[in-house]
Amino acid sequence: MNMQNEKKPIIICENLVKIYKVVDLEVVALQGLDLIVERGEMLGIVGTSGSGKSTLMNTLGGLDRPSAGRVLVDGIDLLSLSDQAMNQYQRSKVGFVWQQTSRNLIPYLTAQENVELPMTMALVTDRRARREWSEWLLNEVGLYDRKEHKLSQLSGGQQQRVAIAVALANKPVLLLGDEPTGEVDSVTAQSIMDTFRKLREDMDLTVIIVTHDPRIAEQVDRVVAIRDGKISTETIRQVSQLEQVMAHPSGDEAGQAAGEVLAEKLQEQVSFQEFVVLDSAGRLQIPKELREQLGIGKRARLELGDNSIIIRPVEGQGDDKPKHLSIEEQIGLLFAQETGPQDKAGSVKRLKGSRGK
Repeated sequence: MNMQNEKKPIIICENLVKIYKVVDLEVVALQGLDLIVERGEMLGIVGTSGSGKSTLMNTLGGLDRPSAGRVLVDGIDLLSLSDQAMNQYQRSKVGFVWQQTSRNLIPYLTAQENVELPMTMALVTDRRARREWSEWLLNEVGLYDRKEHKLSQLSGGQQQRVAIAVALANKPVLLLGDEPTGEVDSVTAQSIMDTFRKLREDMDLTVIIVTHDPRIAEQVDRVVAIRDGKISTETIRQVSQLEQVMAHPSGDEAGQAAGEVLAEKLQEQVSFQEFVVLDSAGRLQIPKELREQLGIGKRARLELGDNSIIIRPVEGQGDDKPKHLSIEEQIGLLFAQETGPQDKAGSVKRLKGSRGK
């Protein structure tokens, strides 16, 4: 195997832009987003509703095409794919785990039949191969003894673990989770995250989890936060060398037990470092609360300090209102604006009036 190819990132996003048009309003969901994901990484993506995180996930999954920019997944340029090639990419390279199990599973099929269905749709005709692979996956997610059960006989957490097996049926290189723990309790959520980590190691997967929960940093290698369609910050989980060693103890039961005990003690020593992310043009996002606290409006002074860059407010600029609207504010205009074009069908005012009837 070529070692140079192994070192290449599995995902490269450069200056991604996505614009949705709703009636007469254009909503910019991604505004020049840059992102690199290493092969085998477990990444969390967080952000408020409307920040652009779901748009990014849909783009990586081939469900949506950006308006501009560049996106490579496993060496494939998604913007250059035909519709047929994109369908093949979705079947072979990426797996989805949605928050609602109804999007992952068919209720009248058994767990094993659900896992075999994507293989059947991918024209895997060898029934024995389908059965053996589905059984291996169900065993990996801890549900081999439930393979003949239908969804009504499984708990919510068990259904989600079946959904993970379904997502991996066609052996993808990228697994995308959209709030996969959003509808289960904390104990079940932890078991699902443990399943992701186990499969990441056993199948050499790259895992990306999109969520609102900032606590995801405790479960993944890195977390990137999206604000207004761009990466604003990233948080990296710092793991000590000793913990890395104890994460792979000797194969005997005594060695594993000792490793688990020590890992629990070391868990308290894991640290997190948060960084502000600069895009390809050298721009960064200063959080709104910091700008308000310092009185920074549309303009600021930039000075070179001792091995540092200092950003100072400009006197009298603190009350300036920036013209840029966040994505949530743009969408809000569609339904909340009191005045609008009077001579166009489907205008904001007419739309609002029709909703009130």
